Formats: sequence, structure tokens, C-alpha cells
Amino acid sequence: MNQERSFFSVGGVVAQSVFVGALVALWYASTHVWHVPAILLPEPTGVFQRVALLVTNATFLEPLGTTMHEVAVAFAISTVAGIVASYLVTRSAWLVEVFDPLFTSINAVPAILFFPLFALLFGLGPGSKIALGITISFFPIVLNTITAFASVDPVHVRAARSMGASNWHMLRYVLLPTAIPVLLAGLRMGLTLAFLSVLGGETIASFGGLGHEIAESSQAMDSELMYAWILIVICVSTLLNLALTVLERLGARR
Repeated sequence: MNQERSFFSVGGVVAQSVFVGALVALWYASTHVWHVPAILLPEPTGVFQRVALLVTNATFLEPLGTTMHEVAVAFAISTVAGIVASYLVTRSAWLVEVFDPLFTSINAVPAILFFPLFALLFGLGPGSKIALGITISFFPIVLNTITAFASVDPVHVRAARSMGASNWHMLRYVLLPTAIPVLLAGLRMGLTLAFLSVLGGETIASFGGLGHEIAESSQAMDSELMYAWILIVICVSTLLNLALTVLERLGARR
């Protein structure tokens, strides 16, 4: 409980604020003292003004909506597929022996290599980014869930079976509640990777989204706008991570 409170403690918030302030100060010094070229690093004041303009004009909403739609679909599919696959694998110790190292090995392959294939199959629209997000986020979810399900006390499983629990009841009332802390850690990692992979795909080739806006402003040599979109991405990523951290800690208290 104390550890959970420390995450939101005044000291923690102050330390985080000081760290962010130090980064901004370093950024300011780089542009005004060390005179880093504006094409590489524009001054923070101009970037913050562009962020304010994107927000007040609601220009960021459409790209944000495109990206979050792709992330949500990819994450939902990879979560369901990961939990179902984990349940099927953990029904047998032999299957765990076979598939756990197999999934780990596949996870080590850079999935971004498959993006040209996804673009060929699904085009440059949301489909290719969703496919990439599923491919990358599936494996941390399934690996964490296999670990969580495999660590459930066999006594609980046998007790539920003896009372006539079906496969659905076993998953819903025995495995998932017991596995929630580890499962949420995997989901947090999966969502983060889905978000990053979708952004990466949008940056490479797309018709919309936050990554597309970053790539477009870079090609137009508009560094201020590019950094403004990057700051928006950082804010979105921070909010997603914060929400999942809260859920993970709530799950750990169960």
C-alpha cells in the first residue's frame, strides 16, 4: 500500500517535474547558448506555441483518432488471441514446454520487417498498421499470460473441476482472477508496443495518424511542427502508461 501511494506522492511528482524542467532547460540552452541549428532542434517556445495551436484549433483530434482506432483494434485482437492461446497452451505441461520457447523465439524477430508484406496485403490504410500492431503486441501478452496461468495453484484447478466447472467457468472464475497481476503487466507491455508499432507504421507509409503527421512535417522541413507532434505523442503515451499503471496496481491488490 505504501509503495502504491509513493507513486502518487508529492515527492515523486516534484522529482518528475524537476526532471522535465531540467530537460526543457537543456533544450533551451542547446538552442540559445550552444546554438544548435533550428532545423535540428527548434527553440522550445516556438514548439510549445505550435502545440497550443494544434490543441486550440483541434487539429490534433483527427490524427489522434486515427492512431487510437488502429491501436485499440490491434490491442483488442491481440489481447483476446493472447488469452485464448495461453489458455489452450496451459491445458498441458507438454504444450507449455513446446510453445513457450517457440513464442519467445518468434518474439525476438523484429516484426517491423513484415510491414512491407502487410502493406502489400492490406494497403497503406489502417489495415497494415493494425496487422503490425497485432503481430508485435501479441507475444508479450501471450508469454505473460502463459506464465500467469501456469503458476495457478493446481489445487484450485482440481477443486473447480470437482465442482463441475466448465472450461469457460475455469477461465473466468479461477485462472483470470488468480493471474490478474501478471496478466496486467503483459497487457501494459502489449498496449505500449501496439502504440509504438502503429506509430512506426504510420511514419513509414500511411494516409493519416500521428505518425503520418510527424513524417509529413519532417519531409516539409518544418521542425517546429514535427517536434510539436512528437510532444503530443509523448503526452498520449504518458497518459496511456499512467492509466495502465493504475490498473496494474489495482490488480496487484486483489
